[in-house]
Amino acid sequence: MPAHTMKAIRLHEFGGPEVLRYEDVPVPEAGPGEVLIRVHAAGLNPPDWYAREGMPDVPAELKPPMELPLIPGTDVSGVVAAVGAGVDGFAAGDEVFGLLRFPAVLQSDAYAEYVTAPASDLARKPAAVDHVHAAALAMSGLTAWQFLIELGHDHPSPFQKAQHRPMALDSGKTVLVNGAAGGVGHLALQLAKWQGARVIAVASGAHQDFLRELGADEVIDYTQDRPEDVARDLDLVLDNVGGPHSRRFLRTLKRGGALYPVYFGEFDDEENAKLGVTVTATQVRANGAQLAELGRLHEEGTIRVAIDSTFSLEDAQAAHKRAAEGHLRGKIVLTVA
Repeated sequence: MPAHTMKAIRLHEFGGPEVLRYEDVPVPEAGPGEVLIRVHAAGLNPPDWYAREGMPDVPAELKPPMELPLIPGTDVSGVVAAVGAGVDGFAAGDEVFGLLRFPAVLQSDAYAEYVTAPASDLARKPAAVDHVHAAALAMSGLTAWQFLIELGHDHPSPFQKAQHRPMALDSGKTVLVNGAAGGVGHLALQLAKWQGARVIAVASGAHQDFLRELGADEVIDYTQDRPEDVARDLDLVLDNVGGPHSRRFLRTLKRGGALYPVYFGEFDDEENAKLGVTVTATQVRANGAQLAELGRLHEEGTIRVAIDSTFSLEDAQAAHKRAAEGHLRGKIVLTVA
């Protein structure tokens, strides 16, 4: 049985990386339908630093509830320490990984030695995949999967009423992935190739060899060329940068094409209809069954997760500072002793 207290990262106020404190907190208990996980690794994601900052750019009416003190993090890989009532699929000693409770809970206490998780959010960690890579796969892998392969839920995006429906990809499709070296981007590139599509990757020139190794058919160095000026007749653009400038990619699409901005911006439905293109997005949701598929693809070598850097749990401040520098190649992961 675990001890009564554990080490965790908490914030008692919103702000920069310096608000992340390494301290003792009570070990949580698994409730009905939950498991208690002894965490071995926790992945970092943009919602972690948005939450740490207090989401200052989000209107108050759209902010999810965040009570302080707060333990950040949603992505974990570890070993089941105990199971709650009604859990049949897991037992103590099982190695598991998952994206926990997202987006119902923006932060699910993953930066800690122990965390509870709904059993439905978890998948068994493949034996050939270590905890660092499994933790790195969760949110980014599910985001790429739900945008490109299978949505797996009927919840609309908070930014539009239109339901996202992934385009069927095959050898006749050309896909451009913007922000291809990042966490979501490098996995999306590989999933599109797995489906047979021709993939154009957009990133800085420093990542060209890395992206070619992952299967990119063409790499556009955005420091030399604007992708919206040189790419044409695309079937699909997955824009991992997104935001207000995402509509610049509309001119790269052929009629019948689609633009998927991961961070949604403002679009004109009439303009989209006139161009004959579709613009939809979704919000990633925890899904243990989809994670199991991603874990299988990783174990088989069909996809791989790149690790930008690792930091110990107590060095979470340094990990967030690395994230703030940008230009990541893959994922940042916290390791838990």
